[in-house]
Amino acid sequence: MTQLALVIDLNVCVGCHACVTNCKQWNTSGSAGPLADFSPYGADPTGTFFNRVQTFEVGEYPNTQTVHFPKSCLHCEDPPCVPVCPTGASYKRAEDGIVLVDYDKCIGCKYCSWACPYGARELDAERKVMTKCTLCVDRIYDASLPERDRQPSCVLACPTNARLYGDIHDPDSVVSVAIRDNGGYALMPEWGTHPANHYLPRRKTAMHVHEDELARADNPLKIDGLQPKPAKNEPALDDFTSW
Repeated sequence: MTQLALVIDLNVCVGCHACVTNCKQWNTSGSAGPLADFSPYGADPTGTFFNRVQTFEVGEYPNTQTVHFPKSCLHCEDPPCVPVCPTGASYKRAEDGIVLVDYDKCIGCKYCSWACPYGARELDAERKVMTKCTLCVDRIYDASLPERDRQPSCVLACPTNARLYGDIHDPDSVVSVAIRDNGGYALMPEWGTHPANHYLPRRKTAMHVHEDELARADNPLKIDGLQPKPAKNEPALDDFTSW
């Protein structure tokens, strides 16, 4: 069975939130929207997002690192949100493994959000229905789009190519190769949900310091104490340069 999923490389994610904003733009105007934002810029902002980036520090001072951790629905192969839904609004597609919500059946009871161990469900405050990442199902099958654009919007928006998309059940797919070659892992496997989305771990980049880099080199302009300075009768840089 095909299981479409995302693979996120934490080693190259820079936390720019391009995936968040592009996801919001596409899904607000697409079949999943509109997604309510009652006070996006207020003191107590509220809004509905399918994708969020959590940023935190790891390690102990002064040896700390900043980790950017994008998270959305993981499209579990055994999704706990589906069996708890009293109306059958939450369901998993057999043809591609995507977990979706039928808004016509959803009554906003939040059972699915309580069952999801990843906090990937959100209530749209205006429509009173539960929402989540659809893996851009309205985009990936759109024959009117060029083949290259038939990917989730977050994948296309990522400037560092930290997000990969494909079938994890296909051993030759780009996501399967990335998981296999880079030690990809599923989030919180102890819950037994078998998340389809995977993460590639952060790796330490080796730094090679050469001998000549250990010797301090002074600025050549400071050696004789002569800094570039205009004469008193010449215009200064600030006089004719527009900042």
